[in-house]
Amino acid sequence: MNASTVTVTGATTGTGTASASADSGARTPAAAEVIGGARERIDALDDRIIGLVQERMAVSAVVQEARIGSGGRRVHLAREMEILSHYRDALGKPGTQLAMTLLELCRGRV
Repeated sequence: MNASTVTVTGATTGTGTASASADSGARTPAAAEVIGGARERIDALDDRIIGLVQERMAVSAVVQEARIGSGGRRVHLAREMEILSHYRDALGKPGTQLAMTLLELCRGRV
């Protein structure tokens, strides 16, 4: 590979800023390389997050089944408030929205 060729996320492109920015928005080949590597890491993290959400959904189903089977309600509001608070404390206001989405995925709409 010569100095005027850039490899970005496995694809070899031609020279120049246009090539670097076409895939990543970067203005230099070096930045495009950094962005490509970071995007691969983000994709791997997203896969792990999705797997954890799916695992959380399965565990939540076990909790709901046990609660309903014992004559309780499907939703335990005090517990949900704890979860909302935990996410808000850790991530700020957007954490509350994230927790609400997780709760909806795990128990359905209330």
